Amino acid sequence: MRWCSRLLQRAIMTTPELAPKMVPIPPRGVDYRGKVVLAPMVRSGELPCRLLALHYGADLVWGPETVDHALVGSTRRVNPRTGMVEWSRIPSNNAKAPDATESVIYRLDPHREAGKLIFQIGTSDADRAVAAARMVAADVAGIDVNAGCPKPFSTSGGMGAALLRTPDKLVRILEALVREIVPEFGIGVSVKIRLLETAEETEALVRRLVATGITGLTVHCRTTPMRPRERAIRGQLRMVGEVCREAGVACVMNGDVEGRDQAVELMREFGVDGAMIATAAEKNPSVFRAAADGGKAEWKEMAQQFVRYAMEVENKYGNTKFSLAHLVKGAHQIVSWTKTYEDVVKSLEMGEEALKRAIEVDNLLKKPPPPPKPPKAKKLESPAKRKKGSQGGWSPKSPQSPSSPSKKQRVVEGAPKSPPRAQPATEEPIAVN
Repeated sequence: MRWCSRLLQRAIMTTPELAPKMVPIPPRGVDYRGKVVLAPMVRSGELPCRLLALHYGADLVWGPETVDHALVGSTRRVNPRTGMVEWSRIPSNNAKAPDATESVIYRLDPHREAGKLIFQIGTSDADRAVAAARMVAADVAGIDVNAGCPKPFSTSGGMGAALLRTPDKLVRILEALVREIVPEFGIGVSVKIRLLETAEETEALVRRLVATGITGLTVHCRTTPMRPRERAIRGQLRMVGEVCREAGVACVMNGDVEGRDQAVELMREFGVDGAMIATAAEKNPSVFRAAADGGKAEWKEMAQQFVRYAMEVENKYGNTKFSLAHLVKGAHQIVSWTKTYEDVVKSLEMGEEALKRAIEVDNLLKKPPPPPKPPKAKKLESPAKRKKGSQGGWSPKSPQSPSSPSKKQRVVEGAPKSPPRAQPATEEPIAVN
């Protein structure tokens, strides 16, 4: 099925009378046409999840949104143990701590993700967007601007869906990236948006965006206030696809796409170029595999493969456990109790070799114990306090005022005295069996 759709696309593109207008794809860039791709997802879009999606047939993968502030000032390095490329920095909320360690903010596989990874940036400033994009552009196949995330952590900083309310700023960001990044690194720039309240507003925005020089536009078929549980609305989708086609920009649809076979049908029905899968892929990454190629995989197969990828790239177990909870049926009994890779490998019955690797990764990921804190210096009592305390008499802070009877004085008159305490008969210790 996937092979046939690609063959049809190639035939259309090479037939002069059928070939549509098309913004040139940069030499290292990728064309989104004919692609079924993994959506950018916070926590669920980390490297092991992307590798699993590629394993089951995703054509491209979007990494999770990374905010420009976090990326600028980070350090790029190749992990000598795994071969993965990582960007890390000391978290700003822990920068002054003497035992502060660098935290990995982005990780990619330079081989399996080569030509298939799109880096999504969260930004509200053109100059900062360019600076952040330069940090990763040599290692990815494209830069995508997030203009669709409705979460407060994104919109509160003027990023994500907040950019839909400031189209001038969004246009400046895209134009700056196209001007600076495309010629320098040879990759394309794209944007992901949501629908506006009316078709007229959406059309006006899309026409401005496709004129910036971008190669792709993804439209999430929900408005900003809508939540994922609400059904996607596709009434504006055909119009968005037509506007993109007129400008030569690939249009990718997103929202309630359940798998590859359905994606191909929706692309044909609404006249768009590609489809992006989010929630369905989070629960079952094998949705990228067409029914003709085997369809969805069993949950245990997926879970075991996911854990192998996670251990291979030394992913933090907390994130691995979060994603496994979506993949595993009966996760409460199988996954929720686990605290380490060793635990989950045993729970999933992955064998001795996997267990050895799990113990090794657990040891590598252990945080070193913090250095002991120096003892607190005793506070010296001021001379004034010492003088006041030596004068005698009652003070409010004294444990007992002179008007209060002492413990001995409180004995009731006429009460019998307590008998003397019995003394032990011997001074020898008592043996305990």
